[in-house]
Amino acid sequence: MAQPYPPGARLLGRPALAKPCSACGDLVGRGYPDCPNCAERVDAYWLADWGALLSGNGVAEGTPEERELATLVLADEPGSHPWTCDDWAMRRTPCPECRAELGSGALDCLVCASADQARWAWDHTAPPAAMRPDEHSLRLAVACLRSAERRRPGIVGFWRLALPFLLVGENPTRAQARRIRTYLMAGREDELSAADGIAAMASLPPLPWRT
Repeated sequence: MAQPYPPGARLLGRPALAKPCSACGDLVGRGYPDCPNCAERVDAYWLADWGALLSGNGVAEGTPEERELATLVLADEPGSHPWTCDDWAMRRTPCPECRAELGSGALDCLVCASADQARWAWDHTAPPAAMRPDEHSLRLAVACLRSAERRRPGIVGFWRLALPFLLVGENPTRAQARRIRTYLMAGREDELSAADGIAAMASLPPLPWRT
């Protein structure tokens, strides 16, 4: 029997430091998903697990069999596959209602809303060791940035700023996340972008109305 709740995003090593992207010039991940290089570097963790699943089933990428496998993955119980494979199966499946990538369509698409909500069953039902907090945040960030139209601008901005540091294993506390979002609302994105980590972003000088 296959291991229930196999971990995801662990087949590739994480970078030691957040470094500038050679294509967009911002830290790797901040251009996701529009910058091709940022997208390639981030998606590599999902693709490594998806490629292993394809290989284990004798399926080639880009074939009708891959699309069939994606349908089977989405029909399986939560925890049957790494969460990265659940996510990638959604990317390989067009929404039958709006035809966007499943779970990332327009705000008024109920099918995408239902699919996006269903994906989080993995996180909520998995045993503690199956997913580290930074992996959960990484999953949240990528899902948010791939469906930015469905999220509040402050949430999108927060995950875009945080993603380079999630890739190296950092993870924001709730207090840090709230503080960073407050700075974003105050228009201090330039200062946040210059910080060298999540703790540094959350430690900017206090806002005038909070002193």
